[in-house]
Amino acid sequence: MKTLSKNISHLRELKRITQETLAEDLGITRSRVSSYEEGRSAPPIEVLIKLSDYFKLPIDVLVRHDLTKGSDHSFIELRNQRVLFPITIDSEDNNLIEVVPVKTSAGYLAGYDDPEYIEQLEKIQLPFLPTGKHRAFPIKGDSMLPLKPGSYVVGKFIEDRRDIMDGRSYILLTQNDGMVYKRVKDQIKDNNTLLLISDNPQYHPYEVPIEEVLELWEFTCSINTQEYDPHELKISSILEMFNSLGVELEALKKSL
Repeated sequence: MKTLSKNISHLRELKRITQETLAEDLGITRSRVSSYEEGRSAPPIEVLIKLSDYFKLPIDVLVRHDLTKGSDHSFIELRNQRVLFPITIDSEDNNLIEVVPVKTSAGYLAGYDDPEYIEQLEKIQLPFLPTGKHRAFPIKGDSMLPLKPGSYVVGKFIEDRRDIMDGRSYILLTQNDGMVYKRVKDQIKDNNTLLLISDNPQYHPYEVPIEEVLELWEFTCSINTQEYDPHELKISSILEMFNSLGVELEALKKSL
């Protein structure tokens, strides 16, 4: 229980409260809090539940993970509970990003908030990435040309929905559709939804209620795993030209 003892003390200090305050909030004595923090005794299950609710952390995280290695920014809010969300570094203090493999991408919906699932993902280093928490996701289908199936998109985690920018590309984890990669239009103020738009015009835009969006990652870069042939590049160039032309025509209409 050494890890738990360190975690209770660390989390209490992050909240800047005394042992007396924590004891009062939990409905126990200060001596018991001191005993837990010093490792002289282990809290019973009913106290563990109180600690979990108080710090908004799963019991598994409190007991098994050394939270002193991170800061308060190592957590994210998920459904009124915080989960461990560390920025991984290697022995030389270089940031590493997790890679969600193609074979297990379908299981990401079930494991995205499980620290053990995230820990077992392969990790790579991309030194040119901006600061923040990044993760690489496999892309399927042709809805976001010119990306080919099997490519990877690296996204920066967006915690605050107010940071969503219209027209930017995002990887979204949703309750009903799982993992999708689309351009996003913010409609939260209008009807509490996001409008998801494909670059490939063959796919129609559709709305997703914001409460169904479990995770949101803003596009940072893409990694192609297959080479394009000249024919594909030509088609992609034409589509890009037409998309650009459409934007210019819309702007022209507004000015008339």
